[in-house]
Amino acid sequence: MAHNLNIQAGQAAMMYVGKTPWHGLGTKLEQPATAAEAIQAAKLDWQVTKKLRYPWKQEGYAVVREDSHCVLGWAGRNYMPLQNREAFGFFDLIAGSGAAIYHTAGALGKGERVWILAKLPSNIRVTGDDIAQKFLLLSNSHDGKSSVEIMLTPVRVVCQNTLTLALSLGSTLQIPHSKNVAQQMFETAMLFREIELRFADMEKVFKAMVARQLGTKDLQAYLQQVFPDRQPQNDDEQYGRMVGQARLDRLSSEYLFEEGLGNNRRPVRGTLWAAFNGVTEYIDHRRYQNLPLEDRWAQLWFGTGYSAKSRAYQTANAMLRTRCSSYIDSGAVARIPPQNLQKQLA
Repeated sequence: MAHNLNIQAGQAAMMYVGKTPWHGLGTKLEQPATAAEAIQAAKLDWQVTKKLRYPWKQEGYAVVREDSHCVLGWAGRNYMPLQNREAFGFFDLIAGSGAAIYHTAGALGKGERVWILAKLPSNIRVTGDDIAQKFLLLSNSHDGKSSVEIMLTPVRVVCQNTLTLALSLGSTLQIPHSKNVAQQMFETAMLFREIELRFADMEKVFKAMVARQLGTKDLQAYLQQVFPDRQPQNDDEQYGRMVGQARLDRLSSEYLFEEGLGNNRRPVRGTLWAAFNGVTEYIDHRRYQNLPLEDRWAQLWFGTGYSAKSRAYQTANAMLRTRCSSYIDSGAVARIPPQNLQKQLA
């Protein structure tokens, strides 16, 4: 199936709030009050078990989904499964005990990865009516290699561009395994404060991006950093494909720097904020549009799309700390006429 959502008894393992997804699948909820309700509606109320299969192998334990008996991944002796209810219940505490609005939750593949996306009540006002809403993305993996990832995911309202940045807080992410409830509550409160601080820092960076005008050389240098040419070994055909893709990535983002949604308005036009959103609009809405839904989300949230958007943010941050007009020698970049580039982006 093109959407690659997990299907149980003919129904998609997904819930959503508000607008129906393009594939028309999933259970609609008006506004679930807790993550537990989202889990129920998204058909994620199942558990996994770690079972010994090959004692002579380093990864000899299978992570088995109990209701379908599917093997979702392989793990070592020290791996501890984290159940969906544990992870999402933890997210309830992080999100402020009901302050968040849960927008979507679901499972991909056979259930190897499950997610929940929640909107926090406040917004980031970058400039004028250019607003970014605050979202948190929680992902729980049953592939035997990882447990929970919590990511900050602001969404620019005018074009629905997203930035997903990992929240790296070490062992704090293992709170669901703790039996000490008081300690769990304390650690969760600390985590929520850290999230608010991260969003506050991000707002300062966004505002600084709007205040930074870019010349042609600055823009090209920025895009060269975000989409660098790769150097595969001993494979001229692969090298040609990778160079061609990186060049198209840069040219597409350069086009959207000027023509992207919300980028041709003052005071956004010609700024680092426009360049950053040219990249994120390209990644979110163009770069992976022909992939199945499962692969598209995997790339945007965890794969090469996530990496590119992270580089875009970090590179912009670096540019804000230097006032050099061309601190990178990017060389000449060929231009594609807008009418031809639009055909490639269509």
